[in-house]
Amino acid sequence: MEVQGKIKMIDETKTYGNNGFRKRELVITTEEQYPQHILVEFVQDKCDLLNSYSVGQMVKVSINLRGREWVNPQGETKYFNSVQGWRVENLQTEGAAENMPPVPPMEAFEPADNLKEEDHDDLPF
Repeated sequence: MEVQGKIKMIDETKTYGNNGFRKRELVITTEEQYPQHILVEFVQDKCDLLNSYSVGQMVKVSINLRGREWVNPQGETKYFNSVQGWRVENLQTEGAAENMPPVPPMEAFEPADNLKEEDHDDLPF
């Protein structure tokens, strides 16, 4: 699955417990009629994927939905969901449009009307 939008927030990497579990959170704001603010978690080595991104960039994030069951000490079962990211792609082409030459309007292209019948059959096969 994928979600795309503008980066609203990138949190710092946090380390938990004695085993060194790492987690970093990213918030993406979707661009639709009713924009959504989607929290995406990156864990362990995937935390470093966010190092080259900043707030305001348009990105596409590949995600997995995770769900788990937990039984509390009173015996009640609870369910939790999380959105876990595993790839980030930049959707902005920084300066690419500025460096491109202008495209002439279609009126500038005229159809060739000086073709001869024998000119079209010069292919070697």
